[in-house]
Amino acid sequence: MRSFVYPLTALVSIGLLLAGSAAAADLDEAEALFRAGKYDECARAAATELAGFNGWDERWRLLKIGSEMQRGRYGAAMETVENSFRHLHSSIPLRLIARDVYRYNGRDDEIPRLMSNLERIVMGSPQRFATPEGLVALGRYFLLVGQDSRKVLDLFFDPAIKRQPDLLDGYYAIAELALAKQDFALAAETLRKAPKKAAADDPHYHYLLARAYASDDRPAAGKELAEALKLNPHHVDSLILAADRLVEDEKYGEAAKLLAKVHEVNPHEPRAFAYRAVLAHLQSDPAGEAEARSKALAHWSKNPEVDHIIGRELSQKYRFAEGSAYQRKALEFDPSFQPAQLQLCQDLLRLGEESEGWKLAADVFTGDPYNVVAFNLSTLHDRLAGFRTLQADGLMVRMDPREADLYGRRVVDLLVRARKTLAERYGATPPRPVVVEIFPQRKEFAVRTFGLPGADGLLGVCFGRVITANSPASQGEHPTNWESVLWHEFCHVITLSKTRNKMPRWLSEGISVYEEERADPSWTTPMSPKFRSKLLGPDLTPMSQLSAAFLNAKSSLDLQFAYYESTLAVAFLMDRIGVEGMRNLLDDLGAGVLMNEALPRRAKMSLKQLDDQFARYARERAGDGISHVTWEEADLPPDADSTAIEAWLQKHPNSFHGHRLLAARLIAEGKLGRAKAEIQALKVMDPAYVGPENAYMLQATLARKESDPAGERRALEELVARDGSESPAYRRLLELEESARDWKALARDADRMLAINPLIPAPHRAMALASEELGNIDAAIDAFRAVALLDDSDPAGLHYRMARLLARRGRRDEARREALKSLEEAPRFLDAHKLLLELVESPTEGQRGPAR
Repeated sequence: MRSFVYPLTALVSIGLLLAGSAAAADLDEAEALFRAGKYDECARAAATELAGFNGWDERWRLLKIGSEMQRGRYGAAMETVENSFRHLHSSIPLRLIARDVYRYNGRDDEIPRLMSNLERIVMGSPQRFATPEGLVALGRYFLLVGQDSRKVLDLFFDPAIKRQPDLLDGYYAIAELALAKQDFALAAETLRKAPKKAAADDPHYHYLLARAYASDDRPAAGKELAEALKLNPHHVDSLILAADRLVEDEKYGEAAKLLAKVHEVNPHEPRAFAYRAVLAHLQSDPAGEAEARSKALAHWSKNPEVDHIIGRELSQKYRFAEGSAYQRKALEFDPSFQPAQLQLCQDLLRLGEESEGWKLAADVFTGDPYNVVAFNLSTLHDRLAGFRTLQADGLMVRMDPREADLYGRRVVDLLVRARKTLAERYGATPPRPVVVEIFPQRKEFAVRTFGLPGADGLLGVCFGRVITANSPASQGEHPTNWESVLWHEFCHVITLSKTRNKMPRWLSEGISVYEEERADPSWTTPMSPKFRSKLLGPDLTPMSQLSAAFLNAKSSLDLQFAYYESTLAVAFLMDRIGVEGMRNLLDDLGAGVLMNEALPRRAKMSLKQLDDQFARYARERAGDGISHVTWEEADLPPDADSTAIEAWLQKHPNSFHGHRLLAARLIAEGKLGRAKAEIQALKVMDPAYVGPENAYMLQATLARKESDPAGERRALEELVARDGSESPAYRRLLELEESARDWKALARDADRMLAINPLIPAPHRAMALASEELGNIDAAIDAFRAVALLDDSDPAGLHYRMARLLARRGRRDEARREALKSLEEAPRFLDAHKLLLELVESPTEGQRGPAR
């Protein structure tokens, strides 16, 4: 977010060390007034000094202009600038701030002359700016005229700080440059190295740090904003950033109050009017939107930041079409305005308008190779060029070629089924085509989704007609069921298209998780003990505030809980209004009816009643049947034996975790009879628990120790019925089913494990074996091909088995090729020689091959 006011530290620091002690003391007092937001007092103090012996002092003039601009007194600032030009013939900071003063006084046509004059000053005698303060001023000038960012950093900003380590404006200049390039880590690192006095009394320091933290650490950003506003309750930049956070949280009324505070400081502040336009748009008030935009442009009619802010905020609400239209307006005012270029690029990519989007990314990168987002997108574009595209009716799927070979067809089949099922259920017509991109590297997913690395904890994102997802390759040893992820994201396609992207996040996420559970009960998110504790405690979020729970999450657990609460809220609504009522609610939102109006009307109760009844519903679900159970953890050493655990349980007899710990310890100690009783007690206490050392896994372990494979299978089947991502349980089931020669069960569970991780050999090998035994030859061939891609331990044997299966299907040419591949790997493989001979002697295509 760009501030039109030149940073105060740049205005007043130049030459400060040369001032006399009395003048310096007066100036320090004036600066303190400015930092505290006492702009009128500061301007009066500056005016008094300028009327006396300090009329030639640049610092007082800059301070007076800054104070007047903060208060929106653009005409007064113009008078001060013109008066200052008569006294200060070679001031770079004066001419830099004058550029904005001219703009806000409708004198854009004079800026080229101003900049030409500034260029003559810089080039005519650059040595006069060799002080650290002068270097920072020069660096800002060269950035303004489009010079290389890296060279400015290396030649001006870094040397200034090295020569004067306490030069606060040098740190600000580097941080502001990093923020402009979206290098938030560098901005934060630079500010943390700044002189300690900045944190003590400068709101601008805390504001910049809040921006640096905003994308990765929202709570920390909030703390910095609070500190900035504590130091200066009238700090406009911080008030606007705080309003931005409230808009994100869907707290539109509170945001409007903050914007009113901004206008108390500066009645003409354009950014505040831009946010008012956003609020009007979100409230379906086109007249109010147009009026606010008009006021934002009243003093600078071609200010590109106004439309950029409106568009960016709408895009954050997933209204990319409206957002991109505003970015185009911003670029009509200033075709080189980079924030609008980048936002438009990302909007277009999210709308599926890829040709223009990727071209714009390349153009930005060519013009500014140090912009982090542009660099990331350009690199990703090259990577995507190597992806394979799979197409079906209304679908376009892009995947890594190797992954496409392994499970691409399965991805397409799932999406076709999701499209049909969910479109019919919600009465929606999804866009065509829906683009789905699956990334094997998490950083690629993050860049495609957000422009920057990160996005930890997210498995997929839907923008409306574009879905991005992490593949199992990006998720470590225990990936989440990718089929549930894609089903979830495609449900977003349906609901976002039905509402024209006008729905709160909690409702969108809640419906998607709800539909996952309907599609496959094993995809259900279980109520973990931590979720249960939060629901029964003070952490339950009212339904009317659920969207904020996503943004204010302080940990991955908080984010997961936000999803869980949203699912409960949708289940609560489905119980009351049914799927037809939900359809009608989505139609209302699509027609522009506000959520706080549509929801009470469809539910036939007030928002307060909805909040109260939802809280009761959630807490009843959390305590259903297990109100006697407690959830405290056992404060015992890791090696505590069963005797010590039992002693602890005497004081905490209903502790679920205590009994879970005891069951595991009894098994380890070989006390299987007592362990069996504890496991049964655990199932009664919380049958939904599928976390570490759950009752089902403990029961399976116990059965294995008792050499009871049937009992082990029953326990593991209970577990996977509750947790569709439990890959270790599926691995063991495959072993047990193969040993029992239960080919139907083996095929079923191999199929289910492929929905978790199709990038390992085990499920493909099990599917190949089961399919061959069941006579599903085509499925066996496909599975063996996948094994060949993943496992090179016996290539000769794999090619031989594929040759036999192909021959059985009458695909003799393919069979011969596989037999030859087998012999290439093992020239003395006798069975392969025999098979090849039979195939050569019976060349007729379509003839049944040799018996198995």
